[in-house]
Amino acid sequence: MNWRAGINLSWCVLTICACGHDPDPGDLSQIPFVSPEPYSLVFPKGLPTIAEDNSNPLTKQGVLLGRHLFYDPLLSLDSTISCSSCHNPNKAFTDGKAFSTGVGGTLGTRSSMSLLNVAYFNNGLFWDGRAANLRDQALQPVENPVEMHEQWPNVEIKLRRSTFYPKLFREAFGIGNKSEITRDLATKAIAQFERILLTGGNSRYQKMLRGEYAFSVDETDGMEMYLNSNPALPDAQCGHCHAAPTFASNNYFNNGLDSVGSLNEFKDPGRGAINLTPNDLGKFKAPTLINIHLTAPYMHDGRFGSFDEVMTHYTTQVKKASNLDPNVANLKISARQAKQVIAFIKTLVDTSYLQNPDFFSPF
Repeated sequence: MNWRAGINLSWCVLTICACGHDPDPGDLSQIPFVSPEPYSLVFPKGLPTIAEDNSNPLTKQGVLLGRHLFYDPLLSLDSTISCSSCHNPNKAFTDGKAFSTGVGGTLGTRSSMSLLNVAYFNNGLFWDGRAANLRDQALQPVENPVEMHEQWPNVEIKLRRSTFYPKLFREAFGIGNKSEITRDLATKAIAQFERILLTGGNSRYQKMLRGEYAFSVDETDGMEMYLNSNPALPDAQCGHCHAAPTFASNNYFNNGLDSVGSLNEFKDPGRGAINLTPNDLGKFKAPTLINIHLTAPYMHDGRFGSFDEVMTHYTTQVKKASNLDPNVANLKISARQAKQVIAFIKTLVDTSYLQNPDFFSPF
């Protein structure tokens, strides 16, 4: 073969190769797709149902993807922190710390709130209500420098390069290409997972209401003071902020933790820094008391290590401020009655969720 023939042959080979189409490395069409199956959410006995989120309906595949993302430290800058780092299922989806720890050991400024029954909150999430909904709540920690300290564009790249996430995203949302893996779909999936984290139906309190458990005298007296249902007993004032049956509230309160001359003096401005309402400075969301005994320390800054300390606060140490909630005062109850209120609150513990494998890490 002369040199001209060699050149012509090489040109033909190059031409043929150039005319062919390399497969798109992001194409997911080879993975079979069927419509996701609806997830049957079982509501705890005695607790209200929740309307379906039509913009993000629960599916088995979406919940599974969200469960993977929730427990995966890949979402953080150095792959050391996951959502579960601050929301451990064995601690009622808290972390047992006064201040949560982020990437590099950075301390936050508040304790982590329990995610159990978080689906019942519809007036903002986090202690200050800065997240409008569960999707927003899942979005923020990734880029928070004291939490995961990452950027969502980087997370999207890591998820697209993963050996198994593209398949999970396709099965959950029907995407056809890795480029469609976005923060929007990731937070939708995490929100789906968090919506199933319901509990409370197997507490001693709910069993008592169903006639399956008999309260002790202390538990009964504690309940009547908590609910203010017996005129012969003092009102423990608990139910105003932690109302049955969820034993929570969608509102924000100043519960007398700090004394200030001016509302601008609160060390942590709380809700007021979010809605820019001066009278909401120093106010925080009232968490659910279901499983509260598994979530010490207490308050937004974890200042109380035990529930005995919490009751001491409400009976003798309430601090004054102009926006102190009118239902919060130094309670007129005895030390024994305070113990009875605590005995009732302990009947709200329901650890049956620990038997649900859908709540735990898939890794």
